[in-house]
Amino acid sequence: MRFQVFLSLWSVTSSWLLACLCFRHRNRCLYRTPRVCCSICSDTKLKDPFSLAQKDLQNLYEDIKKQLLVSKAELKALCDYYFDGKGKAFRPMIVILMARACNVHSNKEGVLLPAQRSIAMISEMIHTASLVHDDVIDDSDTRRGKNTINQVWGERKAILAGDFILSAASMALARIGNTTVVSVLSQVIEDLVRGEFMQLGSKENENERFKHYLEKTFKKTASLIANSCKAVSILVNSDPEVHEIAYQYGRNVGIAFQLVDDILDFTSSAKRLGKPSAADLKLGLATGPVLFACQQFPELHAMIMRRFSSDGDVDRAWQYVLKSDGVEQTNYLAQHYCQEAIHQISRLRPSTERDALIQLTELVLRRDK
Repeated sequence: MRFQVFLSLWSVTSSWLLACLCFRHRNRCLYRTPRVCCSICSDTKLKDPFSLAQKDLQNLYEDIKKQLLVSKAELKALCDYYFDGKGKAFRPMIVILMARACNVHSNKEGVLLPAQRSIAMISEMIHTASLVHDDVIDDSDTRRGKNTINQVWGERKAILAGDFILSAASMALARIGNTTVVSVLSQVIEDLVRGEFMQLGSKENENERFKHYLEKTFKKTASLIANSCKAVSILVNSDPEVHEIAYQYGRNVGIAFQLVDDILDFTSSAKRLGKPSAADLKLGLATGPVLFACQQFPELHAMIMRRFSSDGDVDRAWQYVLKSDGVEQTNYLAQHYCQEAIHQISRLRPSTERDALIQLTELVLRRDK
């Protein structure tokens, strides 16, 4: 059944450089700004990022449902199931803010282009389709506090629903009519598939294992944010440096977001998360907290290699992580990615949206669900 899911997605040939823990020191600023403090602290004068993007996202889910018009009632119900307005809309919100920040930087007065809003919508459609397929692969029972599509309608129909959402997203993407944008966002689909395959494997060598984990994290989570941010910048600015700023901000925030998600699997309750806690361990996955804990508790190595499949492995691994500084180290790593995101976005001309993207890094680190 897992391979049915993979075969149902698109695949194109390309490669991506391995994510690494060391950050390079960087190019000249495109716009001179005061140096951003290394510590990420709140600023009550800044507008809440979600509030700032709310007007542009007001009818997001209704517009998505219009893309999913289909005569068959059951397919319609499946496709609409997660587009109930109860999601965080985290990815569309970042895309909207990045679009406006790039528009201000490019002397466009921050006016949102229709095609930029379409990319925000498409990002949510691709993300949701990936969740539907993930839930089949992982045999998940709950998502966002309710039963998963595969639990309600079965695996086969869930796979088809995910495929249909992806096809609708591709049609919306084609209507934008920009071949560069189509190429950039098509990369996301390939990364999602490759990331799923990477998740099925592990590495014997400890250093290779962490690189594998970070690359998988980029492909499964950060690629969508990074490439969506890049796409909206392409629509308004021809400067490759601006495209790279948008991409690197999305990449670093996306990796930090997933690192925090992996922390929450150990620190947050199932009720707050809307899905079972310790889910990753039960799926045989060694995330950041486990990999860091392995440095203090070598006993975890054998468990990681057998994917926590022996009796008692999940409970023992859980205890080792809690006794170690794995959670703290993972949080520290997430902070570094957020600081790099701040460095990148600070190269753009000052704007309310740019500042909101800076503030967003703090929200990513502080989130509890």
